[in-house]
Amino acid sequence: MTKCAIYARVSLPTQHISTQLLPLRELAARKGFVVTAEYQDHGISGTKARRPGLDSLMADARKGKFTVLLVSAFDRIARSTRHFLQVLDELDSLDIQFISAREAVDTTGPMGRLFVTMIGSIAELEGALIRERIRQGMARRRLEGYRLGRAPLDIDHQSLVRDRLSGMSLSTVARKYGVSRASVVRFSKLARTGETTPVGGFLPAPVLAPAQCLA
Repeated sequence: MTKCAIYARVSLPTQHISTQLLPLRELAARKGFVVTAEYQDHGISGTKARRPGLDSLMADARKGKFTVLLVSAFDRIARSTRHFLQVLDELDSLDIQFISAREAVDTTGPMGRLFVTMIGSIAELEGALIRERIRQGMARRRLEGYRLGRAPLDIDHQSLVRDRLSGMSLSTVARKYGVSRASVVRFSKLARTGETTPVGGFLPAPVLAPAQCLA
């Protein structure tokens, strides 16, 4: 007897989840599976990271409560390609068969495994292309005179250190100079060890985060 679980999700509360459940129940019956549990998420967008139904499904999967998972389509179970592959990897490590009705993919068959491998390769290529675009954008921005990363604090470090060493509390110094307590500790430590403290000053050009380099 093959124990099977069904997962269904609808994005809007007004949508009928039975549209997914009924065909999946019929599919399970045709394959001779016994449906032991049905997991559902109502009115939850595909981009949401936390889904009560999916979380409960994965928890039961780790407990070995079923060996087959049926879904109506890939996009019902995962919010992104990366998330989809993570779910498939975990199901595979638990020896759980994954079947998607719309895509007609069964991970136990050779074609199903090939398809999943292709998806993984495409996702890996997509990530590599994004990283390369970021590196190229950062190089271009440097050539244009932009500074990348966090801008140095525009404060009088010597006055800050004097106030702190004179006995002024961390919180008071931090409020006075508009910096964090951690920065006050860092500047004071640099002064005590005799290291050179950073020199404040405005940047000649805007500071950009790496993601902005894709623009």
